Amino acid sequence: MTYVVVARYRTKPGEQDTVLPLLDTMAAASREEPGNLGYRVHQGTEDPRAIVLYEEYATEADFTAHCATPHFQEIVLGKVVPLLESRDVLRCAPRDGVTA
Repeated sequence: MTYVVVARYRTKPGEQDTVLPLLDTMAAASREEPGNLGYRVHQGTEDPRAIVLYEEYATEADFTAHCATPHFQEIVLGKVVPLLESRDVLRCAPRDGVTA
Protein backbone atom coordinates (compact mmCIF):
# COMPACT_ATOMS: atom_id res chain seq x y z
CA MET A 1 0.00 0.00 0.00
CA THR A 2 1.33 3.42 -0.90
CA TYR A 3 1.05 6.99 0.31
CA VAL A 4 -0.54 9.22 -2.34
CA VAL A 5 -0.52 12.99 -2.69
CA VAL A 6 -2.80 14.86 -5.08
CA ALA A 7 -2.07 18.55 -5.47
CA ARG A 8 -4.43 20.87 -7.32
CA TYR A 9 -2.95 24.12 -8.54
CA ARG A 10 -4.53 27.02 -10.41
CA THR A 11 -2.06 29.41 -11.93
CA LYS A 12 -2.45 33.14 -12.08
CA PRO A 13 -3.63 34.23 -15.55
CA GLY A 14 -0.98 33.53 -18.18
CA GLU A 15 1.45 31.80 -15.81
CA GLN A 16 0.76 28.18 -16.82
CA ASP A 17 3.44 28.36 -19.54
CA THR A 18 6.00 29.26 -16.87
CA VAL A 19 4.75 26.81 -14.22
CA LEU A 20 4.47 23.67 -16.37
CA PRO A 21 8.18 23.46 -17.37
CA LEU A 22 9.14 24.05 -13.72
CA LEU A 23 6.88 21.16 -12.69
CA ASP A 24 8.36 18.94 -15.41
CA THR A 25 11.80 19.61 -13.91
CA MET A 26 10.40 18.93 -10.45
CA ALA A 27 8.85 15.65 -11.58
CA ALA A 28 12.13 14.40 -13.07
CA ALA A 29 14.07 15.23 -9.90
CA SER A 30 11.39 13.74 -7.64
CA ARG A 31 11.34 10.44 -9.53
CA GLU A 32 14.99 9.98 -8.52
CA GLU A 33 14.21 10.21 -4.79
CA PRO A 34 14.25 7.10 -2.60
CA GLY A 35 10.68 6.01 -1.94
CA ASN A 36 9.16 7.89 -4.87
CA LEU A 37 7.00 5.52 -6.90
CA GLY A 38 5.57 8.05 -9.33
CA TYR A 39 5.16 11.75 -10.02
CA ARG A 40 2.87 12.90 -12.81
CA VAL A 41 1.87 16.38 -13.94
CA HIS A 42 -1.54 16.88 -15.59
CA GLN A 43 -3.04 20.01 -17.15
CA GLY A 44 -6.76 20.73 -17.37
CA THR A 45 -8.30 20.20 -20.79
CA GLU A 46 -11.10 22.70 -20.24
CA ASP A 47 -9.08 25.06 -18.06
CA PRO A 48 -5.38 25.22 -18.99
CA ARG A 49 -4.65 27.11 -15.77
CA ALA A 50 -5.69 24.02 -13.76
CA ILE A 51 -2.82 21.68 -12.94
CA VAL A 52 -2.98 18.43 -11.00
CA LEU A 53 0.03 16.61 -9.59
CA TYR A 54 -0.30 12.92 -8.73
CA GLU A 55 2.52 11.70 -6.52
CA GLU A 56 3.01 8.26 -5.04
CA TYR A 57 5.45 7.30 -2.30
CA ALA A 58 6.27 4.09 -0.48
CA THR A 59 5.62 5.75 2.90
CA GLU A 60 4.50 9.03 4.41
CA ALA A 61 8.08 9.53 5.62
CA ASP A 62 9.24 9.42 2.00
CA PHE A 63 6.86 12.27 1.16
CA THR A 64 8.04 14.24 4.18
CA ALA A 65 11.64 13.78 2.99
CA HIS A 66 10.56 14.91 -0.50
CA CYS A 67 9.26 18.20 0.94
CA ALA A 68 12.66 18.83 2.54
CA THR A 69 14.68 18.38 -0.67
CA PRO A 70 16.47 21.36 -2.18
CA HIS A 71 14.58 20.95 -5.47
CA PHE A 72 11.19 21.08 -3.69
CA GLN A 73 12.23 24.14 -1.68
CA GLU A 74 13.69 25.93 -4.72
CA ILE A 75 11.26 24.96 -7.46
CA VAL A 76 7.88 24.47 -5.78
CA LEU A 77 8.08 26.87 -2.86
CA GLY A 78 10.44 29.38 -4.42
CA LYS A 79 9.24 29.56 -8.02
CA VAL A 80 5.89 27.82 -8.53
CA VAL A 81 3.85 28.86 -5.49
CA PRO A 82 4.27 32.62 -6.16
CA LEU A 83 2.72 32.08 -9.62
CA LEU A 84 -0.39 30.32 -8.28
CA GLU A 85 -3.84 31.68 -7.62
CA SER A 86 -4.67 28.64 -5.48
CA ARG A 87 -3.05 25.48 -4.16
CA ASP A 88 -4.73 22.52 -2.50
CA VAL A 89 -2.78 19.46 -1.37
CA LEU A 90 -4.59 16.24 -0.45
CA ARG A 91 -2.53 13.61 1.38
CA CYS A 92 -3.95 10.10 1.26
CA ALA A 93 -2.92 7.16 3.40
CA PRO A 94 -4.11 3.60 2.84
CA ARG A 95 -7.03 2.49 4.97
CA ASP A 96 -6.09 -0.01 7.62
CA GLY A 97 -7.39 -3.49 6.97
CA VAL A 98 -8.42 -2.79 3.39
CA THR A 99 -6.62 -4.69 0.65
CA ALA A 100 -6.79 -4.31 -3.08
